Amino acid sequence: MSRVELRDDQPTQHEFGNRTFFVADVEPLDVDGVRTVEVGTALWLIGFLALLPFYGRLEDSGNEWWLWTCLSGFGLGLFGLEYCRRRRKARKELAEELER
Repeated sequence: MSRVELRDDQPTQHEFGNRTFFVADVEPLDVDGVRTVEVGTALWLIGFLALLPFYGRLEDSGNEWWLWTCLSGFGLGLFGLEYCRRRRKARKELAEELER
């Protein structure tokens, strides 16, 4: 069984032309993306609920796809959320294993 390496190696400097830019050594705010996907999924749900009372108008104007786009965004967000949670769990287990 092959093992996938989950590394976050980042370059410490970038060179563009004759300039060199150094990258500050700071921790990222959201490494696993769970919070970001949660917020995005919630926004799609809010968009769906906000458009729901206007279904008749959307249908009359031919824009009911707006409603279904929001619902699709919410559904895909749920899949993305599960993916990010599994990735976070795998990273945590790997970190614990490496500490031993």
